[in-house]
Amino acid sequence: MAIDFELSDGVALITINRPERRNALDAEHYALLSRAWMRVRDDDEVRVAVITGAGDKAFCAGADLKSFVGRDVELSDLWLTQKDALLNRGLEVWKPIIAAVNGACVGGGTTLLFATDIRVASESAFFGLSEVKRGIIAANGGTQRILRQLPHAVGMELLLTGDSMDAETALRWGLVNKVCPPGRVLDEAMVYARRIAANAPLAVQAAKELALRSGDVSLSTGLRLEQLVNRILHRSEDTAAAKQAFADKRQPVFKGR
Repeated sequence: MAIDFELSDGVALITINRPERRNALDAEHYALLSRAWMRVRDDDEVRVAVITGAGDKAFCAGADLKSFVGRDVELSDLWLTQKDALLNRGLEVWKPIIAAVNGACVGGGTTLLFATDIRVASESAFFGLSEVKRGIIAANGGTQRILRQLPHAVGMELLLTGDSMDAETALRWGLVNKVCPPGRVLDEAMVYARRIAANAPLAVQAAKELALRSGDVSLSTGLRLEQLVNRILHRSEDTAAAKQAFADKRQPVFKGR
C-alpha cells in the first residue's frame, strides 16, 4: 500500500510512499489518503498526526497528472462533495497535523501543506503552485487558503507566476515553522508531535477548531464560543486529572474524557 500508516504513543505517521513518482497522487492514492485522514479523525488512539513523503527528494508533487488527463469522470461526481474527502478539501479533522517536508512540495503537495498546522522543512525543500503553467488552478484549497497564510503580494506571486519558493523564504514568510538539515526533518516533526500528544486531547482539538473557525465568525461570537467550550472542558475528566496532578506535583495522564 503506497499510503503507509503507523501509530505509536498517540502519534500517527502517514507516509506517501511513491518515491518513484515524487510521491505524486493518482485517484487510487488520493482515496487511500482520504481513508488515512478519516482514521486520524475517528480513532481515539490518535492524538496528533505527522504527514511526510518517502525518500529525500519529495514531500508530495501533487496530482499525478498522467493519470488524470483525459480521464472520463461522471458529471454527477461534482456533487459528491464528501466522496474521498481530503484534509485540504472539506474533511474536518480537529486533531493537529504536522507536515515533515523532506523535498519538493508543489501543486497538491502545497495545498496539502496549507491544511496542516505545524510544518518542518528540509533545507532542500521548495514550495510552489505551478498549476497555472498547465492551464488549471491550484484547487483543493490552493486559491482559498493562500492569502490566509501569506501576505497578499507574496501569495499572489506564488499563485499567479507558478514559480517556486525555497525553504528559507518560506520560513521568512511564516509558511513553515522550522528549517533543518534533511536527515532531521522527521525527527523534528516528531518532537512537535510528542509535545502535543502529551497535552489534554479534548482541549487540543477544541483549541484547533476554535482557532480555525475564528475567521468565519465575529469576534464577539468567537469569544462566546470560547466561553462555552471552556465551561464544557472544565467538567471533563482530564481537567480533574490535571488539577490532581498539579497538587501531587507530577505530570497528568490524560485520557481524552
